[in-house]
Amino acid sequence: MTTNHQETDVTSGATVWLTGLPSAGKTTIAHELAGRLREEGHRVEVLDGDEIREFLSAGLGFSREDRHTNVQRIGFVAELLARQGVKALVPVIAPYADSRESVRERHEKGGSRYLEVHVATPVEVCSERDVKGLYARQAAGELSGLTGVDDPYEAPASPDLRIESQDQTVQESAAAVYALLGERGLL
Repeated sequence: MTTNHQETDVTSGATVWLTGLPSAGKTTIAHELAGRLREEGHRVEVLDGDEIREFLSAGLGFSREDRHTNVQRIGFVAELLARQGVKALVPVIAPYADSRESVRERHEKGGSRYLEVHVATPVEVCSERDVKGLYARQAAGELSGLTGVDDPYEAPASPDLRIESQDQTVQESAAAVYALLGERGLL
Protein backbone atom coordinates (compact mmCIF):
# COMPACT_ATOMS: atom_id res chain seq x y z
CA MET A 1 0.00 0.00 0.00
CA THR A 2 1.35 3.44 -0.87
CA THR A 3 0.58 6.72 0.84
CA ASN A 4 0.93 10.32 -0.18
CA HIS A 5 2.94 11.18 2.92
CA GLN A 6 6.59 10.36 3.28
CA GLU A 7 7.66 8.88 6.60
CA THR A 8 9.76 11.41 8.51
CA ASP A 9 10.95 11.85 12.04
CA VAL A 10 8.54 14.64 12.91
CA THR A 11 10.20 15.19 16.27
CA SER A 12 13.35 16.47 14.60
CA GLY A 13 11.69 19.10 12.41
CA ALA A 14 10.59 22.42 13.88
CA THR A 15 10.23 26.09 13.18
CA VAL A 16 12.08 28.45 15.49
CA TRP A 17 10.73 31.95 14.87
CA LEU A 18 13.05 34.69 16.14
CA THR A 19 11.04 37.89 16.42
CA GLY A 20 12.28 41.30 17.51
CA LEU A 21 13.06 44.81 16.34
CA PRO A 22 15.33 45.61 13.40
CA SER A 23 19.00 45.15 14.45
CA ALA A 24 17.99 43.13 17.53
CA GLY A 25 20.34 40.30 16.53
CA LYS A 26 17.82 37.79 15.15
CA THR A 27 19.71 36.85 11.99
CA THR A 28 23.09 36.74 13.69
CA ILE A 29 21.76 34.39 16.38
CA ALA A 30 20.01 32.21 13.76
CA HIS A 31 23.20 31.78 11.72
CA GLU A 32 25.26 31.00 14.83
CA LEU A 33 22.72 28.36 15.88
CA ALA A 34 22.47 26.96 12.34
CA GLY A 35 26.22 26.39 12.25
CA ARG A 36 26.18 24.45 15.49
CA LEU A 37 23.19 22.35 14.44
CA ARG A 38 24.74 21.54 11.04
CA GLU A 39 27.98 20.45 12.72
CA GLU A 40 25.88 17.95 14.68
CA GLY A 41 24.25 16.62 11.52
CA HIS A 42 20.87 18.35 11.78
CA ARG A 43 19.03 19.48 8.67
CA VAL A 44 18.72 23.26 9.00
CA GLU A 45 17.54 26.18 6.88
CA VAL A 46 17.63 29.87 7.80
CA LEU A 47 14.69 31.74 6.26
CA ASP A 48 16.10 35.26 6.45
CA GLY A 49 13.45 37.98 6.25
CA ASP A 50 15.46 40.16 3.85
CA GLU A 51 16.09 37.27 1.46
CA ILE A 52 12.43 36.20 1.58
CA ARG A 53 11.34 39.75 0.74
CA GLU A 54 13.68 39.74 -2.25
CA PHE A 55 12.81 36.31 -3.64
CA LEU A 56 9.39 35.23 -2.33
CA SER A 57 7.62 38.42 -1.37
CA ALA A 58 8.96 40.86 -3.97
CA GLY A 59 6.42 43.59 -4.60
CA LEU A 60 5.02 43.62 -1.08
CA GLY A 61 5.25 46.87 0.83
CA PHE A 62 5.20 47.50 4.55
CA SER A 63 1.52 48.10 5.19
CA ARG A 64 -0.06 45.98 7.91
CA GLU A 65 -1.72 43.81 5.23
CA ASP A 66 1.52 43.33 3.26
CA ARG A 67 3.47 42.53 6.42
CA HIS A 68 0.82 39.94 7.35
CA THR A 69 1.00 38.39 3.87
CA ASN A 70 4.80 38.23 4.08
CA VAL A 71 4.68 36.52 7.48
CA GLN A 72 2.10 34.00 6.24
CA ARG A 73 4.24 33.12 3.21
CA ILE A 74 7.28 32.60 5.38
CA GLY A 75 5.24 30.59 7.87
CA PHE A 76 3.94 28.36 5.09
CA VAL A 77 7.45 27.59 3.82
CA ALA A 78 8.76 27.06 7.37
CA GLU A 79 5.97 24.60 8.15
CA LEU A 80 6.67 22.64 4.96
CA LEU A 81 10.32 22.38 5.93
CA ALA A 82 9.53 21.44 9.54
CA ARG A 83 7.18 18.72 8.36
CA GLN A 84 10.10 17.22 6.40
CA GLY A 85 12.38 17.05 9.42
CA VAL A 86 14.18 20.36 8.87
CA LYS A 87 14.82 22.89 11.60
CA ALA A 88 13.64 26.13 10.00
CA LEU A 89 15.21 29.10 11.78
CA VAL A 90 13.18 32.19 10.94
CA PRO A 91 14.75 35.54 11.93
CA VAL A 92 11.85 37.77 10.86
CA ILE A 93 10.45 40.82 12.68
CA ALA A 94 6.79 39.76 12.28
CA PRO A 95 5.57 42.81 14.22
CA TYR A 96 1.95 41.74 14.75
CA ALA A 97 0.92 39.16 17.33
CA ASP A 98 -2.04 37.93 15.26
CA SER A 99 0.22 37.17 12.28
CA ARG A 100 2.61 35.16 14.47
CA GLU A 101 -0.30 33.37 16.12
CA SER A 102 -1.75 32.30 12.77
CA VAL A 103 1.65 30.83 11.84
CA ARG A 104 1.70 28.94 15.15
CA GLU A 105 -1.82 27.62 14.42
CA ARG A 106 -0.77 26.47 10.92
CA HIS A 107 2.04 24.46 12.50
CA GLU A 108 -0.27 22.94 15.12
CA LYS A 109 -2.80 21.91 12.46
CA GLY A 110 -0.01 20.33 10.39
CA GLY A 111 1.45 18.54 13.41
CA SER A 112 4.70 20.52 13.22
CA ARG A 113 6.60 21.97 16.16
CA TYR A 114 6.78 25.75 16.50
CA LEU A 115 8.86 27.76 18.97
CA GLU A 116 8.74 31.52 19.35
CA VAL A 117 11.89 33.28 20.52
CA HIS A 118 11.65 36.98 21.36
CA VAL A 119 14.98 38.70 20.83
CA ALA A 120 14.02 41.49 23.23
CA THR A 121 16.76 43.99 22.50
CA PRO A 122 15.70 47.53 23.51
CA VAL A 123 15.12 50.00 20.68
CA GLU A 124 17.96 52.21 22.00
CA VAL A 125 20.45 49.36 21.58
CA CYS A 126 19.04 48.44 18.15
CA SER A 127 19.37 52.03 17.01
CA GLU A 128 23.02 52.09 18.13
CA ARG A 129 23.72 48.85 16.23
CA ASP A 130 21.72 50.07 13.20
CA VAL A 131 23.07 47.25 11.03
CA LYS A 132 21.24 48.41 7.88
CA GLY A 133 21.18 52.16 8.60
CA LEU A 134 17.38 52.13 9.04
CA TYR A 135 17.33 54.08 12.30
CA ALA A 136 19.61 56.76 10.88
CA ARG A 137 17.42 57.06 7.77
CA GLN A 138 14.29 57.31 9.94
CA ALA A 139 15.89 59.97 12.15
CA ALA A 140 16.87 61.95 9.03
CA GLY A 141 13.28 61.84 7.76
CA GLU A 142 14.19 59.60 4.80
CA LEU A 143 12.19 56.62 6.05
CA SER A 144 8.87 56.18 7.81
CA GLY A 145 7.13 53.10 9.12
CA LEU A 146 10.16 51.75 11.00
CA THR A 147 9.02 48.95 13.27
CA GLY A 148 9.32 49.90 16.92
CA VAL A 149 9.88 53.59 16.18
CA ASP A 150 6.99 54.99 14.15
CA ASP A 151 5.25 51.70 13.35
CA PRO A 152 4.01 49.23 15.97
CA TYR A 153 5.80 46.18 17.27
CA GLU A 154 3.67 43.88 19.40
CA ALA A 155 6.10 42.01 21.62
CA PRO A 156 5.13 38.42 22.39
CA ALA A 157 3.30 38.12 25.70
CA SER A 158 4.55 34.60 26.41
CA PRO A 159 7.27 33.46 24.02
CA ASP A 160 8.91 30.08 24.46
CA LEU A 161 12.14 31.98 25.15
CA ARG A 162 13.07 35.64 25.66
CA ILE A 163 16.65 36.67 24.88
CA GLU A 164 18.15 39.98 26.00
CA SER A 165 20.92 40.04 23.41
CA GLN A 166 22.46 43.22 24.77
CA ASP A 167 23.40 41.32 27.94
CA GLN A 168 25.14 38.32 26.34
CA THR A 169 27.30 37.26 23.43
CA VAL A 170 25.90 35.90 20.18
CA GLN A 171 27.21 32.48 21.20
CA GLU A 172 25.37 32.68 24.54
CA SER A 173 22.15 33.72 22.81
CA ALA A 174 22.44 30.84 20.31
CA ALA A 175 23.22 28.46 23.19
CA ALA A 176 20.00 29.53 24.93
CA VAL A 177 17.97 28.65 21.83
CA TYR A 178 19.92 25.38 21.51
CA ALA A 179 19.06 24.57 25.14
CA LEU A 180 15.38 25.26 24.41
CA LEU A 181 15.50 22.81 21.49
CA GLY A 182 17.00 20.23 23.83
CA GLU A 183 14.34 20.85 26.50
CA ARG A 184 11.63 20.32 23.90
CA GLY A 185 13.14 17.07 22.61
CA LEU A 186 14.22 18.50 19.26
CA LEU A 187 17.93 17.58 19.36
